[in-house]
This record gives sequence, structure tokens and C-alpha cells, in this order.
Amino acid sequence: MSTIAIIGAGPVGGALAHKLAVRSRVRTVRLIDPEGRVAEGKALDILQSSPVDSFSTQVTAGTKYTDVAGADAIVLADLVAGGEIHGEGGLALLKQLARIESKAPLLFACGGQRELMARTAGELHVDSVRLIGSAPLALESAVGALTAALLDSGPADVSVGIAGIPPYDAVIAWESATAFNQPIGRLLPPHQMASLSARLPALWPPQPYSLGSAAARVAEALTLGARRRYTCFALIDVAGVGRNVIAAVPVEIVKGGIKGTLPPALSPHERTLFERGLR
Repeated sequence: MSTIAIIGAGPVGGALAHKLAVRSRVRTVRLIDPEGRVAEGKALDILQSSPVDSFSTQVTAGTKYTDVAGADAIVLADLVAGGEIHGEGGLALLKQLARIESKAPLLFACGGQRELMARTAGELHVDSVRLIGSAPLALESAVGALTAALLDSGPADVSVGIAGIPPYDAVIAWESATAFNQPIGRLLPPHQMASLSARLPALWPPQPYSLGSAAARVAEALTLGARRRYTCFALIDVAGVGRNVIAAVPVEIVKGGIKGTLPPALSPHERTLFERGLR
């Protein structure tokens, strides 16, 4: 049976647990936080909505990090007392998790965890296929929603990607963007695309519910596999840099981790900005 363990019952962790439960694609969601009463309260609140939302996912709560054992995927979210898991405290927590569960993929759900991902790979030597960050997917969703508003349409009509390192070294892939199955350049004036690109830093980091929704899609993919490619933080090899870099790129996900990363579809100008941001 599929199980996703969420470390942190803060706003992002709570939104993620609720989204996973309502989607009802995994069997069990474990919400783990040292503030056990808060985690228990959120888990109970989610379960009480199951008759209304018609889902059967089991949502449990715990206070011990050993509860991640046996999970198909582990999500690093935000603690009730400490907020977003990052920095030295986050690295110490990951060292502890590595001793408990050495195979499950690690999903970083928050906007400020890119450095923690890099340190996990570099200092803890965790295989890069197990490391993925879902916050860029939430940013991409925000860009799509704003683009749809300019076109007076729904977000489902728009397909637009991002790539790079938010907030200041990310680019919008206007070259490959579409709306109503047409190139978006035919529908959106250049000055509006430039205005949206300029607003990109202000959209970072995304808000908790958006982060939770993005993390739910990626966590399910890590647990069950997926045909869709998601824009996520992943470790990529940058030619001429001499080191690997964590950046937002299209990612192929299979059960248990990353199958591979793909080069983003960018115009020559967009690619120049993308590569400059990685150096």
C-alpha cells in the first residue's frame, strides 16, 4: 500500500496532507511534527471531512521521525514551531532520516529549501535521483494563472513553463508557451509578456496552499509513477561550470525517484538568461 510521510504540520504540510487525502490516490498520509497535538488536530480535521469529500485515504499523525520508516516518499515541509525546514536544523534532521529510511525519495515542498537540497546531495551524499523540489511547479502555476487572466480565459487553456533559479534567475519559456493550442505570441502582446517576466521575482515564494497542491502532484508521482513531466528543482550538470546545480527544469518522475531531467524549451535569448543564471 502506498504511504507518504510529511515532516511538518505547518501551513504547507497541512495543505499538502489535505490535498493528498482529497485526491485519494494514496492509501496513507502520515503527518509528523514534534507538536503532536497540532498534527493530530489537523489529521482529525481532514478525516472528518471525508464523508463530504468522499475520500478513503487514511490520515495519521505522529511526533517521532521514526514514523517515516517504510514510506514510499518523504516530504520536507514546515514545522508548527520552527517553520520551513532548512539550514543547519534541516540538515541535522536529514541526517537522522537517512539512518531511518535510506531508499525513499525526498521531496522538498517549500520555496526556501533549494540550498538544503544541494547540501543533502553534497554533504550527505544522497543520490540525486532521490532529491526533488516541487516549489517551481507552484510558481509555474501562478504564471499560468496570470497569463490566463490577461487572455480572459481559464488556466486550463494555458500551457507555460519556467526554468532556472527563482526568484531572480528564472525565466518564463514564452517560446514554447501556448494558449488555446496556439503559440502564445499570437495572442499576447510582447509588452504583456515582458511585464509578466518582470513580475516573476514578486511571485516567489508561492503561498502555502499553492505549495501544498504542487507537492501533492509530485509526491503522488514519486509514489505511483507518472506520465506527465513536472517542472521541479533537480540536480543538473552544467557544462563549463565544474559543478552540479539545483535548478528548475522539466523532470521525468518514476516510482521511487527521478528518471531524468530534460532541457527546457527556450528561445536563444531565454536560454542565454537561463544559462547565465546557473553560473
